Amino acid sequence: MTAKTSIIASKSRRGLVALALGAVATLAVGAGSASAGAVALNAKARAALAHLYATSNRSKEFGKLSVGILVFPQIIKAGLLVGGMSGDGVLYEHGRVAGYYNISGASWGLQAGGESYAYALFFMRPKALEYVHKSSGWAIGSGPSVVVVDKGFTQAGDTTTLTQDVYAMPFSSKGLMGSLSLQGTKITEIHPKP
Repeated sequence: MTAKTSIIASKSRRGLVALALGAVATLAVGAGSASAGAVALNAKARAALAHLYATSNRSKEFGKLSVGILVFPQIIKAGLLVGGMSGDGVLYEHGRVAGYYNISGASWGLQAGGESYAYALFFMRPKALEYVHKSSGWAIGSGPSVVVVDKGFTQAGDTTTLTQDVYAMPFSSKGLMGSLSLQGTKITEIHPKP
C-alpha cells in the first residue's frame, strides 16, 4: 500500500466513523424530542401493548402474571459500524401509569442500516420492579435478570415454570438491522411534559 493510498484509506475510515457517530447523535436527539408528551406516549404504549396482546396469546398470559409492564412502543436503531438505539416508554402497574422511561444504547461491529421495533418488558417479581424504581438507571445485565423471549417461546412457552425476574418481548419490527438484542442498553426514568 502506498503512502497516498494509506492516507485515503485512513480518511475513509474516519469519515465512516464520523458518519456513524453523527447518525447515533441524531438518533439520540431525535428519539428524546420525538415524544410529544406523556399523554401521547401513553396512547402509543397502550396501542402497542394491545397490538402485542392481539398477536400473541402468550403475551396476554405474561401480562396477567406480571406485577408491572414496561412498554416501549417505538425504539429506533441505526448504525454504520457504530450504532445506537433509543426510545421512550411507559411503565404500567395494575393497568395504571407508574412512570416513564427511556431506553438507549450503543453498539460496535459489523452493522449497517436502520430499523424500528417495540419492546414489552414483563416484570414477574416485585423485587425486580422495586429495583427499577429505586435505581437512577438500569443497565441491562446488572440488577434483575432479563430473558428475551423469541417467537418460538411466545407460542409454545410454559408460563407455569417462569423463573426469571423480567421477560422481554420484541415485536412490530420494521427495517434491516437484524438484531433486537437488549445487550448494552440502559433504562432511565424520564419526565415528559404532560
